[in-house]
Amino acid sequence: MPAIDTVSPRGDVATARVPKLHIIADSAALAEAALASGTPAVQVRIKASGDAAVLAECERIMAAARRAQALVIVNDRADIALATGAHGVHGGADDLPVPVLRRLIGPGRLVGGTARDPDTARRHQADGASYVGVGPVYATPTKHGLPEPLGPAGVERVAAAVDIPVIAIAGITAARVPELLDAGAHGVAVIGAVARAADRGAATTELLEALGG
Repeated sequence: MPAIDTVSPRGDVATARVPKLHIIADSAALAEAALASGTPAVQVRIKASGDAAVLAECERIMAAARRAQALVIVNDRADIALATGAHGVHGGADDLPVPVLRRLIGPGRLVGGTARDPDTARRHQADGASYVGVGPVYATPTKHGLPEPLGPAGVERVAAAVDIPVIAIAGITAARVPELLDAGAHGVAVIGAVARAADRGAATTELLEALGG
């Protein structure tokens, strides 16, 4: 069973299971590889052409996650998260707001919100977010049209403003993890560090070790 690190600053169910490593997957194949490599959480970001295709991919991912005893968070889609029994949903800056996501999926699942500044992070916390995703921390070729990177200093400003976990995202490598932990991040979300690795299992292990196991 993966070591699912927990943190519960408010003592409720919704903040009690935020893993330190989230691997972002745009397909069931990548999610299955990540889960087989030992990641404690997969964040699903599938932009398929229709809801039926997204649902089918997420159902396949949930089956793999149950076998691995890992968590699944669905980006943007509270309906897909509920339909598949996923453990949570993450809302980006242009998606449904945190209070709506929390109302839709209830108190027992994780809700993540994206923040680039302390005020937004504090609002997400007040609105019921379980954690905030902060980024882009570094420049990354994985996603185009992103704002300027925040760097570890930006992560530190957000982490100091809230009591819920901060997950740093974009351009993350195992070598960069220590400075992000020093900045107050609880954990990281990665895409390329695992998806583009020659050995995905070794890449996942390296990230987990950098995060403290």
